[in-house]
Amino acid sequence: MTEPKTPHLSNIEKWRKWKTEKDIEAKKQLIEQYLPLVDYVTSRMAIGLPKTVSKDDLYSNGVMGLIDAIEKFDYERGLQFETYASWRIRGGIIDGLRQGDWVPRSVRDKAKRIEEAYQLLEQKYLRSVTDAEISDYLNVSEKEFTGILQEIAVTTICSLEDPIREEESETRLSLLVDEKAKNPDYKVHEFYLKESLVKGIERLTEKERTVVSLFYYEELSLSEIAEVMSLSPSRISQLHSKAILRLRGALAKNKDQLLQNT
Repeated sequence: MTEPKTPHLSNIEKWRKWKTEKDIEAKKQLIEQYLPLVDYVTSRMAIGLPKTVSKDDLYSNGVMGLIDAIEKFDYERGLQFETYASWRIRGGIIDGLRQGDWVPRSVRDKAKRIEEAYQLLEQKYLRSVTDAEISDYLNVSEKEFTGILQEIAVTTICSLEDPIREEESETRLSLLVDEKAKNPDYKVHEFYLKESLVKGIERLTEKERTVVSLFYYEELSLSEIAEVMSLSPSRISQLHSKAILRLRGALAKNKDQLLQNT
C-alpha cells in the first residue's frame, strides 16, 4: 500500500501552518523550497577561500543558517524572506569557519593593523588616504603592502559579519537588517552607526565603491567584477580588501565615540 502524497501547499499557507500550527511537514517543505538559496550563497562565499575549506562543510553550515532563518522569520511583516535568509545562511557559514579557525592568527593581526592604520590616518587627514601613506605608516614598501592585501583578502569576504568589537555580538550587517523593532536608545546608536557607514562609503575611492556595489548589491562574484571593470581578479580582491578595511575602521571609530558618550 502506497503512502498518501503530502499535499503541496501555497507559500503563504506553508508559513501559516508552520508558524501558527508548528506543522513539521510545512517546515520541511519550506526548507526544500529554499535549499537552492543555500547553494547560491555557498558558491559565492567559496570564492577566494582556501582549497582546504570543504564546500560540503560550507553547505551544511548554510543549511543550519536556513533552518534558523525559517524558525525566526515573521512572515506577517511582509518582508522578503530571501534577503533575510541570505544573511542567516551567511552567518551560519561564517560561524562554521570561525569554529574551524581557518585563518591564521598572523593574518588576522595584519588585517587588524591595516584597519587601524586606515582609521587613524583618515581621522587625522579627514580624507581617503593613499596606498603610499598607509605603506609609510606601516613601515613597508607599497609592493609589500599589496602583497599583504592579497594575503588577507580571504578574511575580508566575511568581515561584515564580524562583531563591531570582539567582546560584543552586534555585527556590522546587523545595522543593515532590521529584524525587530528596537528600543529608542538602540535606534539612536543604529542611526549614528549607519551614518558612519555612509560616510565611510563616501570616503572610498571610485573603484573601491564600484567593487563594493557590484559585490554586495549587484551580487556579482569577484571574477565577474574583474571582467566588468577590465581588471585582474587579484586587483579586484585588493580593492575589495581595502574598501572593507576602510569601512571597518570607520565603524570601529564611530562605535568608540558612541561608547564614550553613553
